[in-house]
Amino acid sequence: MKCEFDVEREYDVIAIGRACIDLNATEYNRPMEETMTFTKYVGGSPANIAIGSSRLGLRAGFIGKISDDQHGRFIEQYMRGVGIDTSNLVVDKEGHKTGLTFTEIKSPEDCSILMYRQDVADLYLAPSEVEEDYIKKSRTLLVSGTALSKSPSREAVLKAVSLAKKNEVTVIFELDYRPYSWNNADETAVYYSLVAEQADIVIGTRDEYDVMENIQDGSNENTIRYLFNHCPQLIIIKHGVQGSYAYTKSGETLKGEAYPTKVLKTFGAGDSYASAFLYALIRGKGIQTALKYGSASASIVVSKHSSSEAMPSAEEIEQFIAERSGMKQLS
Repeated sequence: MKCEFDVEREYDVIAIGRACIDLNATEYNRPMEETMTFTKYVGGSPANIAIGSSRLGLRAGFIGKISDDQHGRFIEQYMRGVGIDTSNLVVDKEGHKTGLTFTEIKSPEDCSILMYRQDVADLYLAPSEVEEDYIKKSRTLLVSGTALSKSPSREAVLKAVSLAKKNEVTVIFELDYRPYSWNNADETAVYYSLVAEQADIVIGTRDEYDVMENIQDGSNENTIRYLFNHCPQLIIIKHGVQGSYAYTKSGETLKGEAYPTKVLKTFGAGDSYASAFLYALIRGKGIQTALKYGSASASIVVSKHSSSEAMPSAEEIEQFIAERSGMKQLS
């Protein structure tokens, strides 16, 4: 199967949801209690995916809500600076602040994040602030799960999905599960399932699909059987260092290998995977190549300090794949 994006529209991808600030520990190999310096980046899964997509050469737009302060202006200026259309990035006028994420890098295997997500601006995006005329200008709409965790952001996303379906815009659901954003497992499963059933492409880790199905130790076979009874045409299930699997509604199963790399930190892999996977898919390179691009991009980003700032170019990804392929031939 080869996914087709034949419709020529102004944007290749419009993402909706969280745009916040990442403060990554500048000092490695120590707990956050002892870390004194952090480096500031734009963060948030859909923002990172939009940034990664734009850096790869896709025409990207963004729908979200930012604080009316220095942090909000930093986010808008950065995203605009990397080529993302920010005309639908709404400025909050009710005093809500930007979400902050502090990261701790004790070792490559031991990283953690500390998030401040109480009453943050991105969760106050209202349905009235989602414009049909904007969404229908795009080939794809990328939705991430965190935006479903609270109202009115939840309803804004559901409206965006509905408008995308109405206007034949491909809906991509990146599960992006953050447990601290949700009240309970039942609520998460309800809204994840609601959007996954309407999406055309679903991307997530095996653990995230378990959350969506509200089960433990679920199987890929049961997941695809469930989702293929609904709208999805393509399902990506990631298994970390064991690689990722793509399942098509027409019955194909493809496997992508994980590329070994020198890991600095573990966060950022999912967003970089999604942006590179979508780039390859939208550019007509096929699902197998898209799996390679996603894995390579994830390996590049986990070897670097930031997430958004480390998003690679297409040339970097292709060089990375070529070098790793050469190593396999030599071994």
